[in-house]
Amino acid sequence: MATARLRTSRVALLPVSFLAICVLPLAAAAPWAPLLLVVPALIAAWVLRVGVDVADDGVTVRSMVAGRHVPWREVAGIRVAERGDLHLVTTRGTELRLPVLRARDLPRLAAASGGRIPDVG
Repeated sequence: MATARLRTSRVALLPVSFLAICVLPLAAAAPWAPLLLVVPALIAAWVLRVGVDVADDGVTVRSMVAGRHVPWREVAGIRVAERGDLHLVTTRGTELRLPVLRARDLPRLAAASGGRIPDVG
């Protein structure tokens, strides 16, 4: 099984690009103003980086600055929070929030896991 990358849709980069274009006139107004371009750059980096990778050896949860790999033998299950957020529950009793995934993404997560995570929907 190839690694499945579950991320925010790349379509989210369209409004980020629009924001960058709108900030350009402001960035030219003062010597410190080009720092405003950092905001769309950080948002674009978040869209491209944050997510969940599902592979044969386990699940990797990626945040903006770090990532944590959990082997399948340490995965106890998935918990759906009240607001629909998904949390990976480990055999040690710890939980990792799965960024960008919601309860509606459970079938996609189950398919990517190759049956290791059951589709409850």
